[in-house]
Amino acid sequence: MDTALPDAPPALSAPLQPVSFVDALRFWLKLGFISFGGPAGQIAIMHTELVERRRWISEKRFLHALNFCMLLPGPEAQQLATYIGWLMHRTRGGIVAGALFVLPSLFILIALSWVYLRFGNVPVVAGIFYGIKPAVTALVLHAAHRIGSRALKNRWMWGIAAAAFVAIFAFDTPFPAIVLAAGLIGYFGARRWPEVFALGGNHGNARQSYGPALIDDDTPTPPHARFSRSHLVRILAIGLGLWLLAMSFLIATQGLHGTLTQMGWFFTKAALLTFGGAYAVLPYVYQGAVEQYHWLSGAQMIDGLALGETTPGPLIMVVAFVGFVGGWLKQVLGPDSLFLAGALAATVVTFFTFLPSFIFILAGGPAIEATHGKLGFTAPLSAITAAVVGVILNLALFFAYHVLWPQGFSGRFDAVSAVVAAVAAMALFRFKVGVMPLLGACATIGLAVTLLLPQLR
Repeated sequence: MDTALPDAPPALSAPLQPVSFVDALRFWLKLGFISFGGPAGQIAIMHTELVERRRWISEKRFLHALNFCMLLPGPEAQQLATYIGWLMHRTRGGIVAGALFVLPSLFILIALSWVYLRFGNVPVVAGIFYGIKPAVTALVLHAAHRIGSRALKNRWMWGIAAAAFVAIFAFDTPFPAIVLAAGLIGYFGARRWPEVFALGGNHGNARQSYGPALIDDDTPTPPHARFSRSHLVRILAIGLGLWLLAMSFLIATQGLHGTLTQMGWFFTKAALLTFGGAYAVLPYVYQGAVEQYHWLSGAQMIDGLALGETTPGPLIMVVAFVGFVGGWLKQVLGPDSLFLAGALAATVVTFFTFLPSFIFILAGGPAIEATHGKLGFTAPLSAITAAVVGVILNLALFFAYHVLWPQGFSGRFDAVSAVVAAVAAMALFRFKVGVMPLLGACATIGLAVTLLLPQLR
């Protein structure tokens, strides 16, 4: 299956065909294997594929859904996929889209975690990581540019993005505070200057750029996506019931203080605190998993983050690594079933981390669909989108710092990683290279450098 993502949209006269559930399933499965680059890169991939290339959804409706997902705790890219899948093919479409966004990453991380614990620091694996980390830095920077070019359409939006960057970079302002401040600016600012805070920063040319979409700006909300109290109550009851069923099973089999039970409860709390993406909640996960429960060491947590950066899916999937290592080291199924213990713990952690995301989308989606085109709701979200661009830029600098100065500013500057990052950025910005070819090339470079250079000295 070709994973190259063209930047140019198809001819505007190309006829739009209804998308069957099977065709959508194939796309969501493909997305689960190519969704590298963290939330910014994943959102950029979905925009290229769904808005520009396939025209399943219009730019305005896409941004409206994205803004809602950015307000929620949890991985916004996975929630965006769930939202679009639900809008197109009802509840089963949302569940399939959201699950396939996560499952490939879960299986890959289970395999890599086993290799990590079984074989230790293998030079080949270290070499691959060495090349991929600079590429991930370039991917995040490129995604920030793409999203910013769509969201920052006037000086006010640029100002909000700059203020958000300064707030998080210089003053370490919590992300929820940045979201709240941006939302208030949008809400009150739209009363005075409504044209400034139009959704997406005045995307009036979206139709001319990409052509009509299956779910267009003025497409009526489908019946299944209309708000009803009975639907809301049913979804909330099912979601809470699933959580209680899973937790009751763990308590019955593991005990109230069993490792898997503790993981289920801890990562339920973590799932409700992931405002702003994985990096906003990683200190909380580190504190609980390393310092409180001792499921893994601090060094192992850092290695798990590297694995999460270099696999598809949400970066918060690093929790699967945490679960696997904890299940393995705590021997939750006994000393003779270490792999099964790790795989089970990783699956438990993933379930409790992502269940709230499905509930939020399936329960709240109908209410959000009723608000598209209403400035009173969309203006705060437009301002939040602009603020998130500044936050993503800070994330790119965070990556760059740890890649180029692995021992901190007092340590050596990694010139090889700098060259790889620069080449990767040029490949993305200048030559529009796809994600998979870029990562493959950088992994090869990293492997060559780590294995060959010592032989040449």
